[in-house]
Amino acid sequence: QVQLVESGGGLVQAGGSLRLSCAASGRTFSRYAMGWFRQAPGKEREFVAAIDWSGGSTYYVDSVKGRFTISRDNAKNTMYLQMNSLKPEDTAVYYCAAAVRYYSGPYQGEYDAWGQGTQVTVSS
Repeated sequence: QVQLVESGGGLVQAGGSLRLSCAASGRTFSRYAMGWFRQAPGKEREFVAAIDWSGGSTYYVDSVKGRFTISRDNAKNTMYLQMNSLKPEDTAVYYCAAAVRYYSGPYQGEYDAWGQGTQVTVSS
């Protein structure tokens, strides 16, 4: 099973940017659809964005559309989340997830493997 490791989190001021990375082990990364989720303190984990196996199709939650961009580099076994115009409400632990299918969506049950998470804190 694929193993996932997130990196790139940190503390940033409102309006700033961060780029998260999710490195996957194994040789079959291109067979997985991938997603980003986040969990804020006291809240349930929620969907942020998803990308299909090729990188040709993406899907975002409304609250991040126009600010976040999901992408992947199958040659590097890595997925990214570029986050611009960050807001305090984006503060959360961000998780990457892999689904053993070519396309995935916003439902956590679709995903088969999860990373440990990386903290993103946006100060006002």
